[in-house]
Amino acid sequence: MDGSGGARTTMNGADIIVDFLVKQKVPYLFGLCGHGNVGFLDAAFKAQNRIRTISVHHEQTAGHMADAYFKVRHEPVATFTSCGPGSANLVVALAAAMMDSSAFLAITGNVPTQQFNRGPFQETGRYFQADFPSVIRPYVKRSWQPTRTEMVPLAVRQAWDTMLSGRPGPVNLDVPLNVFVEEAAVTAPQPAPRVANGAPGNPAALSAALDLLLGAERPVIIAGQGVLLAEASAELAAFAALTRIPVVTSPNGKGAISDRHELAFGAIGRNGAYAANDATKNADVILALGFSFDDRATSAWLDGYTLRIPPARLIQIDIDPAEIGRNYPAELGILGDAKESLAWLIEAARSRLGGTARETTAAWLARLGRGREVWREYHEGLARSDQVPLRPERLLRALSRALPEEAIVASDVGVHHNWIIQLFETLRPRHLLHSWGFAAMGFATSGILGAKLAAPERPCVAVVGDGSFLMTPHAMLTAVEHDIPVVWVVWNNQGYVSIRDIQLGMFGGRELATSFRTERDQRPFSADFALLARAMGVASHRVTRADEAEDAIRAAIAANRPYLVEVPVDREIRPIGTGSWDLPPLPPPEPNFLKALAERGLTL
Repeated sequence: MDGSGGARTTMNGADIIVDFLVKQKVPYLFGLCGHGNVGFLDAAFKAQNRIRTISVHHEQTAGHMADAYFKVRHEPVATFTSCGPGSANLVVALAAAMMDSSAFLAITGNVPTQQFNRGPFQETGRYFQADFPSVIRPYVKRSWQPTRTEMVPLAVRQAWDTMLSGRPGPVNLDVPLNVFVEEAAVTAPQPAPRVANGAPGNPAALSAALDLLLGAERPVIIAGQGVLLAEASAELAAFAALTRIPVVTSPNGKGAISDRHELAFGAIGRNGAYAANDATKNADVILALGFSFDDRATSAWLDGYTLRIPPARLIQIDIDPAEIGRNYPAELGILGDAKESLAWLIEAARSRLGGTARETTAAWLARLGRGREVWREYHEGLARSDQVPLRPERLLRALSRALPEEAIVASDVGVHHNWIIQLFETLRPRHLLHSWGFAAMGFATSGILGAKLAAPERPCVAVVGDGSFLMTPHAMLTAVEHDIPVVWVVWNNQGYVSIRDIQLGMFGGRELATSFRTERDQRPFSADFALLARAMGVASHRVTRADEAEDAIRAAIAANRPYLVEVPVDREIRPIGTGSWDLPPLPPPEPNFLKALAERGLTL
């Protein structure tokens, strides 16, 4: 019984779950078969006309697809995996979703309850029976393990509600095999209206925050991923325009405001834009919206590189009380939804300003605008290079020119991700998808399929390093089998180059296990990705000239089928530094943008 009342009917556990998902209008199940979930697959078979099953070749791909789907639509889907290694393969994707506040329902199979504690095939049970939930405890909001069919209705309903309440995140429903197939008289769970997270912060605190912002000479707004999750981009732009306050984003908040907006100055942190870091480290008042102040976004909390708090006075608005004041002292810590809090601030600011925009930040905006202009000029000069392997700036320019404005871009993890944070012009919410907190390699290679299923009308392109692509290349087979027309742009620099650069910089030029080469003669070596794609039924093209890249990406998108474009990229060109990062006790690297600017004859 789930305690909801209503007529009772005889159902098995799997049918209860699938029926509930259909009622929640879940369109997809992503997963992989195994003996532990065959009962669930039978229920999915019976519901084929109501919910579509996408079979993958590794469970990690299913999880990344579900993660990306939620990031695009803010609506969850479900994954299914079997017991033992089947569900263990999902852990990386669960962790990536959990650390990026992305939600999906992970349905994991387990051994029959009749065999608990007997050590059956693939039971995780050294310390407790059928103990897979303990494997994923740090990476889900909560796990449920119904051990009787009568327990399933309550478990699935509670799991769904927990997944979407407050700060979203993945949840787990761990179901023994027999519970999938055994019948009981139950009341089928009914979807409840989704509880809106939207509540503004305390009005007195918001009023005090507005006092600080309107009295500041050098205010700045930092928009984190919380703005994206709250769907608050319109309110952010309106409040910034009304108050004439510049806006920067965290890397995970890219897209919260269009990079073409006159008040937008880019992402902050280790690989941030010059004007963005200049704004936050010289601000007198900072309004942080849904931003967790993580290490890569703050230059690892090193004072004066991205932030100086204090003397800057921090106003922090977040839906999660654990984030407020965690890494920096907040003069005003406000628990509330970003969208509703901004709506309150807009009305209050209109009342105080008489409906007209203030001009007291003009000098501050002019300074930041000059920094933005010089930053773009510096990179545009480098993007004109015709060298092969390509300069990263040239490839990013080709990508930006080739993409339709409505496209979705997913970045995998690696040095190419650092370049994308710096240079990719992000125009709207979820224009760019990435795995930020957990930085799971394989996210974009696999997740781009989920993005396309979430937005079938939009071109979907994954930019993936050769290292990250090789983590989950089987996603190409899934794309062909299920006719999911996505594009992979493989950034081939023959190694795990972001880690190689750390080795070279921190250990006197020594390097091991980070470049792809043959051990016998140390010759650079990597897969023939174009050939690998064709072997899996994916169309492909290898770029051999710099002026090919833009046309190749454009043609791949126009083909409207799974397509891979391989691009050789110069591994010796590193992202310019405007911030830093710290891996104690190793010394943090110093910013080098101003020095590089002078060498090119450019000045601020």
